[in-house]
Amino acid sequence: MSKAAPSRPRADKRKRTFCIVASRFNTQYVDGLVDHAAAELRALAPKAAISVHRVPGAFEIPVVVREVASRQSADAIIACGVILQGETNHAQNLSRSVTDALQCIAIENCVPVINVVLSFDNEAQARARCLENKINRGTEAARAAVEIARVLADLRGG
Repeated sequence: MSKAAPSRPRADKRKRTFCIVASRFNTQYVDGLVDHAAAELRALAPKAAISVHRVPGAFEIPVVVREVASRQSADAIIACGVILQGETNHAQNLSRSVTDALQCIAIENCVPVINVVLSFDNEAQARARCLENKINRGTEAARAAVEIARVLADLRGG
C-alpha cells in the first residue's frame, strides 16, 4: 500500500449518485472510512446524492453492492469494511472472497465498485489508514469513485 493519497481530481459539477456499502463490524475504523469518503465526495461532487447502506460484516457487503449495481442506480459504489487478522487464516479467506465477489459484480453490471474492504495485521495499521488524514483510504476511495464516474460518463456520452 502506498503511504500517500493520490492527488485530488478536479471537481465534478454534474449530478452524480454514489452509494457507500459499509460493514458494522470493526465500526470505529469503518466509520472513519465512511466519514472521510463522504466528506471527499461532497467536496469533489457537490451536486451528488450520497447514500449509505450498512450491513453486519464484510462478507455481507457484496450482496448489497450487487443489488445496487443491478439496479444501475449509482455512478459508482464504494464498499467499506475492515478485516483484522486473527490467529487463523479466516481473515485472508474472507478478504479474498469479498474482493473476488466485488470485482465480478463490477464487471458483470458495468458499475464501478471501489473496494475499500481492507485487511490489516493490527489496529495500528487500521487506525493509520481509516482514522487519520495522511493516508486515509476512504478519501482515496472517494477520489477514485469521482474519477471513474467521470471517465465512464464521458465514454457513454453523458
